[in-house]
Amino acid sequence: MELELPDAERLAALSDATPADLPGVALLEHVRDHPRVDDVPAATREALDAIPALDALPAGAEVGITAGSRGIHDMPTVLRTMVDALRERELEPFVFPAMGSHGGATAEGQRETLAALGVTAETMGCEIRSSMAAERVADDEEGRPIYAAEDALAADAVLLANRVKAHTDFRGRYESGLVKMAVIGLGKQRGAEATHNAGLVGGLDEVIPERAAALFEATPVIGGVAVVENADDRAAHVEGVPVDEIFDREPALLERSKELLPTLPVSELDLLVVDELGKEISGTGMDTNVLGRVLYHNQPEPDVPSFTRIYVRGVTEASHGNGIGIGLADVVHADLVADLDLTETYVNVVTSGEPSRARIPLIAERDEVALRVAASTTGVRDPADLRIVRIPNTLELGRFVASEPVVEELADRDDVRVLERRPFELVDGELPTDPYETAAEAARASESESESESETATDD
Repeated sequence: MELELPDAERLAALSDATPADLPGVALLEHVRDHPRVDDVPAATREALDAIPALDALPAGAEVGITAGSRGIHDMPTVLRTMVDALRERELEPFVFPAMGSHGGATAEGQRETLAALGVTAETMGCEIRSSMAAERVADDEEGRPIYAAEDALAADAVLLANRVKAHTDFRGRYESGLVKMAVIGLGKQRGAEATHNAGLVGGLDEVIPERAAALFEATPVIGGVAVVENADDRAAHVEGVPVDEIFDREPALLERSKELLPTLPVSELDLLVVDELGKEISGTGMDTNVLGRVLYHNQPEPDVPSFTRIYVRGVTEASHGNGIGIGLADVVHADLVADLDLTETYVNVVTSGEPSRARIPLIAERDEVALRVAASTTGVRDPADLRIVRIPNTLELGRFVASEPVVEELADRDDVRVLERRPFELVDGELPTDPYETAAEAARASESESESESETATDD
């Protein structure tokens, strides 16, 4: 089936607003002074020292280390350091994908997902053991199955490794972190699907810790390494937690992560433009905590932030066409739809239990069409008053482009700087490709690239 795109000219003609009517924009920087771990390898080694069960393992024991599908900046360093430290203890570490249905729910797809994040046998210095095989190890109170990866069950010990942060689907004492990694990660696709189905009835905030407790009993998990990030996507804290302390310790780590959660410094917009959604950015493609939209069964929609319209322009290469989260948008660029792999998307959305997040919204052939449609569906009478923000994705919020009404609103904020004011412009109906650096920065980068090419040519 070929999808015929809507006629761009007819859509654009529905709006009286033209690009010339839109307000000017500025490149803004959100200045944040957050803690950061200076030496991630050293902090990771200290974290492992806090897990006493490692000392009881005999030489040659196999230790599995979980690796998830998120683009966590310091996670490859954490994982490699864990591998090295375990080898120094004369143990045999291996890394295995722990990501539910991601990567198309195939062993090779999950291996490719890790590779896209910089996690390979070469970078880790150990085997990447990828398999979707899972065994039913227990049942919950309703008689639903609880699964564990066969690779984890065959190991002498398992160490969980994950970022602790606010979840995009629900609120509770345990959201994204070691507890969820044990259930969704170790459970593979079968465990993830069973958990999300149970969560539609009992709530994920209740279902996940119940299942984690059963898995801690049925598997050789001995502890985990938790990473809390700052708003710049860098490790602010790395901590080792023995398995019998995870339930007690993780809520405090979660609260700390929420204090450092990256958000936009504005809570109300007429239009949010997101350049890319992606699985390495968020499990839902876009972080619902940033969007202010959840679209998950039995979960309330937040009051803030409140963005009238959301326009998404593309999907990251590392997502391999998985466009989960597209349903959170009101308008999408035709390029995003062209890059969709509906099988990847549907496998993920069926496993996670919320099909509305895979609905394809209104499609715009060009950015100009999307902007004109948005201008007609926000309720703002004068297009010059539109409050618009453009971001690369929901993870990178340090720099963003904002329309003049937003710039004026943030003028008194000490933590927001205006880097450069610009007229609003489109090139052949599309937004500028890289608006997040100043003209001076772009010129320096171009000059440096030219010098590098010149040196290469000289060497040849």
